[in-house]
Amino acid sequence: MNFMTALKDAWRRNDSLVCVGLDPEPGRLPAGLSGNEGIFTFCRDIVDATAGLVCAYKPQIAHFAAQRAEGVLERLIAHIHDKHPGIPVILDAKRGDIGSTAKHYAAEAFDRYDADAVTLNPYLGHDSIAPFLERADKGVILLCRTSNPGGKDFQALDCGGEPLYIRVAETIARDWNGNGNCALVTGATWPEELGRVRRVVGDMPLLVPGIGAQGGDVKAVMVNGKTADGTGLMISSSRAILYASAGPDFADLAHRAADEMRKSVNLFRI
Repeated sequence: MNFMTALKDAWRRNDSLVCVGLDPEPGRLPAGLSGNEGIFTFCRDIVDATAGLVCAYKPQIAHFAAQRAEGVLERLIAHIHDKHPGIPVILDAKRGDIGSTAKHYAAEAFDRYDADAVTLNPYLGHDSIAPFLERADKGVILLCRTSNPGGKDFQALDCGGEPLYIRVAETIARDWNGNGNCALVTGATWPEELGRVRRVVGDMPLLVPGIGAQGGDVKAVMVNGKTADGTGLMISSSRAILYASAGPDFADLAHRAADEMRKSVNLFRI
């Protein structure tokens, strides 16, 4: 099953647009969990507690690599595929480099880690993304209008009468999506701009970070970003779900937080 098919099936099967970010932070693991085994146990238990409530998982590679836990990330993705087949895994890596190097980054994401999709930076242009686009079964999720305050430094610059992020969205939708495997990152913190992107790209999926700790509003995201059938979005939350509790009940509280978010999103799907 390719990424897009798996995503659409998860939207329907779990009645959910929620994507859980797996971002283990040093010092924030519950008592009794430490080191690489602690990271694995923490993330595994979060996954097992929430798998029926989500449309995707999004492990952030730097949170593992900085702790010398790349092996844990491999094990975690393998666990998701084995125990929760059909839930796609997005490797949040934001890669973007010249073509020869991009081939190795594509192999890293899709062959080493066995991710179903990867986040990428399109700044270097088509040849830097081509090795990923060629993997038609995999998702290629490109930065467009990001949730951070500094995103406006370049993304909002005038580019022939339109902001650069709209030119990015147009180019990807028109020229790069021949295999139908592209999606865009559009932050929840800019809902009106998210709406502009939606109007440009049609039903292309949008990965939407910024709900929760960054202050994004669920209603505004849904009003501006959902497709006509009430889907089209992967609304990502990390800290609000991962760290719902610092105690031994962390997985149960993560389940509750994910379910509350799913219900909040679903209020605005119709």
